Amino acid sequence: MTTLTPTLTIAGSDCSGGAGIQADLKTMSANGCFAMSVITSVVAENTARVISVLDVDPKIIADQIDAVFEDIRPKAVKVGMLDNPDIMRVVADKLVEYQAENVVIDPVMYAKNGAPLMDPNCIDSLIDIVIPHADVLTPNIPEAECISGLKINDLDGQKAAAKAIQEMGCTSALVKGGHATGDAIDVLYDGRDFYEFSAKRIDTKNTHGTGCTYSSAIAANLALGHPFHEAIGRAKKYVTMAIEHSLELGRGNGPTNHFWDLYAHGLEGFDANA
Repeated sequence: MTTLTPTLTIAGSDCSGGAGIQADLKTMSANGCFAMSVITSVVAENTARVISVLDVDPKIIADQIDAVFEDIRPKAVKVGMLDNPDIMRVVADKLVEYQAENVVIDPVMYAKNGAPLMDPNCIDSLIDIVIPHADVLTPNIPEAECISGLKINDLDGQKAAAKAIQEMGCTSALVKGGHATGDAIDVLYDGRDFYEFSAKRIDTKNTHGTGCTYSSAIAANLALGHPFHEAIGRAKKYVTMAIEHSLELGRGNGPTNHFWDLYAHGLEGFDANA
């Protein structure tokens, strides 16, 4: 009998397949997990623009979470787009109700093209309702600036923001360096120490969905039982690979290539006869 480690993504849907739920499902699957999903918003978007957003009724979101946890309990949960306080509250309440483990929260605020995916007036709600439930919060630099109220100009700025965000109640904060210059350096603060995760910067515009991909890869590796810092390191390596082999699709920022390594080398350690 074959089994796969179950994981869950709670996020918005990207019909073009590069970000959101679609990126999460691809990432978790490429990392060897059984991926499940709860859709919070339906986003009509592509590589170039966001056309419209329709939020899912909070009761349906709650019912989706119930359906997953009562039958196939996930070993890790990635949380992405939460568009308004009502959605934030129902997701937070369910994380507590089910005592969800390995919770990775990506505070999605903007699409790659800059279109808002969360009302800027909801920052306080995000801080009060959502952030305290994260085992690791994964903001990029613009998101970290919005949450912390600090301006980030260098690595020290990332560290200051990571510390400020961690002190808002999450277990750890990972401020990603994708919007900086030079090597892509992410700074983690766990309440005691700082850690850096570095990779070469890939010269490409095709980075649609990288934040979703990175956070989902962290969740998948935590679900598989890798130690915390190792899980982040493995996820960093994975997202760098996906960017390096990104796809020239669409008229805007194309998607990353979630399955390049899997297609090239197969899934490490997977035995189909297990």
